[in-house]
Amino acid sequence: MTLLRPIARALVVLAGVAVLGVGAASTYAVERTFSGSMQLDYLLLPTELRGRAETFDGFTAEVSLKANVDVSDHLGFSVKACYGCHGFEMGMAYMDVRVGDLLTIRSGRFTPSFGDFPVRHDPANHRTSGKPLPYDMGRMVRLREWNMSVLPAPYVDNGLELRGTIALADTVDFDWAAYVIGGFRGSADATDVDFIQSRTPALYYVDNNSEPTVGGRLAVATRFPELGALTVGVSAMWGRYDPDAELDALVLGGDLVLKLERWILRLEYLLRRTEMAVPESAAERLAAFRYGPAADGSFDEFSLKEGWYAETEYPIATGLDLVARFDGMRRRGNVSVSSPLRDDSLVLRYTLGLSWAPMTWLRVKASGEFYDFSDFDDEVGVHLGLVGAF
Repeated sequence: MTLLRPIARALVVLAGVAVLGVGAASTYAVERTFSGSMQLDYLLLPTELRGRAETFDGFTAEVSLKANVDVSDHLGFSVKACYGCHGFEMGMAYMDVRVGDLLTIRSGRFTPSFGDFPVRHDPANHRTSGKPLPYDMGRMVRLREWNMSVLPAPYVDNGLELRGTIALADTVDFDWAAYVIGGFRGSADATDVDFIQSRTPALYYVDNNSEPTVGGRLAVATRFPELGALTVGVSAMWGRYDPDAELDALVLGGDLVLKLERWILRLEYLLRRTEMAVPESAAERLAAFRYGPAADGSFDEFSLKEGWYAETEYPIATGLDLVARFDGMRRRGNVSVSSPLRDDSLVLRYTLGLSWAPMTWLRVKASGEFYDFSDFDDEVGVHLGLVGAF
């Protein structure tokens, strides 16, 4: 019964969107689509007797069910229910008011425009079982010690986004987006963002400090006729994340995607500068943090977490893709006395995998990962996944 209730709620929401479209069908030529994907992945850590302490090993399932209703050329609704290691979530529930190519107004619950990977975070849309380290949500080794990634994908929030596309030339488009959302969450005495607080109904899905987070993205896409395309983008997000609205977090990113015939190259870099709650008295600071003040007496109140990845895909046979990825994260700044990290910690990961599609709607993924930690023993991960989509 515990599992059936969230499944029933998800299906009721999706059915509601379909009913909305049926109700409007008498007036408009309504278009309705229903799509979804499911991935079952098994993660093995040969370097550990039991990998549970380091990551979510064993079987994990990711399910995405999405319904779209276009009431007219200017109005559309989208709802997506997701299931993962965190349980059932509302991955999106928003309305698009399309004024034209130059402007679309999106309101509701959605993934704000940031970077390249969040657009294709569903398992059917990328070739590896796991996500790149800057966007990883629960499959990276030592995820608890690192407090996950820079911006776990999908990052979903309530808010309003304005977006549009401007044609600069026949083969060049300029995409823009600007948004206000609820923003990250954390405790009043936090030293980092708490992503779990954004996903638990116990705290409700509302802003925790009455101050919105602002952000946006700019991108230029150039098409090369009969050859490929190049997209370059920059993103930013800023807001306060504690209940008292005194601690802020700034996220910046840059991305590049190059497609030349059958070859794809993706590059992306993210950083998050997070303000930490620091006690006023020197004694309390020394009790809370591992490192004391600098030689000049100053005390660093910020941490900097950087993440990057370079990923390439190449089809070596019909339906068979070779995937190689190098990614990593670096965290700099003071840490709490209980943290196993240092004031400058680094993790590098090397991934090589194969993705085979025997049918258009079915894909098998296999990959090996090597983790190089600065603060822990090196680890090896092996993924085997099965993905279906419709």
